[in-house]
Amino acid sequence: MDAVTPKHLLGISGAGWRPPRCRRVALVLQGGGALGAYQAGVYQALHEADVQPDWISGVSIGAINAALIAGNPPELRMERLAAFWDSVTARRVWAFTPDGDMFRQMRNAASSMMSAVLGQPGFFNPRFPGPLFSAPGAEAATSYYDTAPLRETLCKLVDFELLNSSDIHFSVGAVNVATGNFVYFNNTNEKIGPEHILASGALPPAFPSVKIGNEHYWDGGIVSNTPLQYLLDHEDGLNALVFQVDLFNARGSLPGDISEVQARLKDILYSSRTRYNTDVFRRVHAWKARLREAFLKMPKELMSDEDRRLFEELEHQPEMTILQLIYQQKEYEGHSKDFEFSGTSMREHWESGYEDTKRTLRHKDWMVIPPPGGGIVTHDVHNEFHR
Repeated sequence: MDAVTPKHLLGISGAGWRPPRCRRVALVLQGGGALGAYQAGVYQALHEADVQPDWISGVSIGAINAALIAGNPPELRMERLAAFWDSVTARRVWAFTPDGDMFRQMRNAASSMMSAVLGQPGFFNPRFPGPLFSAPGAEAATSYYDTAPLRETLCKLVDFELLNSSDIHFSVGAVNVATGNFVYFNNTNEKIGPEHILASGALPPAFPSVKIGNEHYWDGGIVSNTPLQYLLDHEDGLNALVFQVDLFNARGSLPGDISEVQARLKDILYSSRTRYNTDVFRRVHAWKARLREAFLKMPKELMSDEDRRLFEELEHQPEMTILQLIYQQKEYEGHSKDFEFSGTSMREHWESGYEDTKRTLRHKDWMVIPPPGGGIVTHDVHNEFHR
């Protein structure tokens, strides 16, 4: 792979570059199974440009990639990401694939079928007998696959002691099976272990729920497939540069057959609601600005202690720049793209994330924090929109 844009062209120098007035660099990773190699490519480009996040948040495969990054020192992160993706895509599908979309479609279909039947090395194994032949209450009765191999992989590739003691704010999302409530596990208020990563990626009915304490958890993507809203709701007043990495695209063409219908349905179900989330943030930001103006017109002697505390909070509203990176599906990829774990597809996804991020970083005018009172700005290299 080629090197990213030289640091001197980006205005980047030293370790952990960030734009002026930026107090946080966040990496937000969506769920999406095999497509998660795209996120590894994104991080490679950031790593080479010395853009180091201090908040990493993920759901499902995004939680796994987040753990591989936050749970290793900078000099080992690329090695560990590569080790994970090489191991889970090690199975050879065909000895040779002829050129052309038709043959790639056939090869991808064979690859996804092999994943469904055989599982993936270092990730998950099929249960024998499966849930249809297991008694209610048995371990194998509620899922088709066993994720014990993933636990072993995480324990080998992630330094959880480092993850819990580093300055990186790490958070992963999951859903409480009993209550249906979405929760985030943070290294700022609890000790993160392999079970928290497994819980975030426990997509039913394929994978079993994961017990943490007295509760059981499923994949966070059931409720929300991106942690962006969690970041926006985190009211600590810090200006942030956010790299949001999505694996499903909300925009797409009209399906022409049943396979395309299934693929489009999955895109819509699991795509992030960036526009909705940012619009809500803007509206709230605008109302807070109006409330602040109202407080300025109020005599200070009429303010209560609670009024003064609120006014102080309104004086420190954050500004955010969101750089959205969305995986662009290939013509030959269908509805099984998220469980098609061939090495060829993995390398394609990785390269796409790498190239998309390089293109994003070349937009120097995007790498800035909005002016005071500017609220939130979003950029997308594929649409090149600016709001």
